[in-house]
Amino acid sequence: MLLGMTGFGSATAENDRLSVHAELRTVNNRYLKVSSRYPDFYAKLGSQIEKLIRSSVSRGTVNLTLRIDSLDRTSDYLLDEEVIKQYWEQLKHLSEACHTPLPNHVDSLLTLPGAAIDNYSRSHTPESDWPLIEQAIRGALQELTEFRKKEGESAQADLESSNQIIRQQLEVVKEKAPRVVTNYRDRLHQRLADLLKDQEVELDPDSLIREVSMFADRCDINEEISRLGCHLEQFDSIITSKTSQGKKLEFLVQEMFREINTIGSKANDVEISHAVIEMKLAVEKIRENVQNVE
Repeated sequence: MLLGMTGFGSATAENDRLSVHAELRTVNNRYLKVSSRYPDFYAKLGSQIEKLIRSSVSRGTVNLTLRIDSLDRTSDYLLDEEVIKQYWEQLKHLSEACHTPLPNHVDSLLTLPGAAIDNYSRSHTPESDWPLIEQAIRGALQELTEFRKKEGESAQADLESSNQIIRQQLEVVKEKAPRVVTNYRDRLHQRLADLLKDQEVELDPDSLIREVSMFADRCDINEEISRLGCHLEQFDSIITSKTSQGKKLEFLVQEMFREINTIGSKANDVEISHAVIEMKLAVEKIRENVQNVE
């Protein structure tokens, strides 16, 4: 089962105090990169959040946004009267010492450190809110996985089609390969015969055999054909396995291209060259699809 790397998922979880909305977006990346945005109060949960995401996603760039809203009617912030009084007393003392009038209001004091108390953080901890946050993230991951499954199904269909093209063209190469040496021998024999027909020189059969043998060694593609066939079998096995293995597919595509390229460079035949071009086009399409597979 293949999974795409591009997807979206969101979910909301609520209790009597909080509403947590998790939103996940993923895009292509050769490796796994997790980026999260959430209120600073929950910074301690960063490692747990990333661990949870990594348990479901193994490749790609993942962007998580958590919106956490309080449903409690009690204010999240309260004014600390004692702290504000102390600020006021110091301000009075400074005013008397500098012979300047006091301000008519205390608005400016409310922005000073300690003037406002985080009422929510006094009664709750990030750990106590984790079960609800985890529920929202798991819901978003589930929707994201379904999204990526659909994309993976589409990619798998394209990969199977391209793989079939390579198989068909490889059969053409198998059929034509044995004739390459025979055709070369016949062409060489005819060429030499034409050159020597007006000369008092006889064609040496041993020299012809030696030249044809050297050509046969240079253009032998049996090993490349065999290895490419094995790569195609392994490719089919990977794309139909239970887990998505995009990185392994990338390495395998490189090996397939190497064998096809070698066949093209060694086989001195027009029809084989045409088949190689078709296989290269199919491999390039596979490469593009595999880059979006987890």
